[in-house]
Amino acid sequence: MTGLIEGIPGQGHNNPPEEGMEKEKENQHWDRWAKKRTFVRALEGTYSHLYKALIEQPRVFSSKDVPWKGGPGHFGKSVISPQAVNVTQSIESHIEAYAPNAAGQKHGHLNSAVFYVLKGRGHDVHDGRHIPWKAGDVMIVENGCVHQHFNDSPDEEAILLVFKAKPLFLFMHLLFQKIVEWPPKVPPKGGENYQPPADI
Repeated sequence: MTGLIEGIPGQGHNNPPEEGMEKEKENQHWDRWAKKRTFVRALEGTYSHLYKALIEQPRVFSSKDVPWKGGPGHFGKSVISPQAVNVTQSIESHIEAYAPNAAGQKHGHLNSAVFYVLKGRGHDVHDGRHIPWKAGDVMIVENGCVHQHFNDSPDEEAILLVFKAKPLFLFMHLLFQKIVEWPPKVPPKGGENYQPPADI
């Protein structure tokens, strides 16, 4: 129980443990966990003004213009989000790069996600279920699933393109997201000198 009946707030999403906050501070090199972000922008003005501004927004964005963040074995870059571009409010897209033998954080969130595997091979673990993937595959992480991504190659990187309706979920106050295990702080064996690709 959370102590709700007794009137004492229990530990949980709305009252996170201090140890979780310390871990977040330790992982400040990841912007997504460290800096203030815009999940939904204000829409202010007249309808015609907003419509005109939307029509004038660019529709093509170069991922090369966005720097990679993270490391040492798992890197990411957010290309499309309400914070990065003004043409969208309800969807985000980011790219993930994994060094050989690398893994990402073990985590869960209420929104689903679609992953297109651009390069490499590996597997996911979804609520304890082992799911292999390879270049050309499209994978779905279902709502509320605790999951983790792994690059199974000892000598090649894995590149994943991710699409989420996360901004829409956050707008509806479906906020819960939990990191169960943070990404490793040391590079994986075989990926000690890994740098994500410069052409993406």
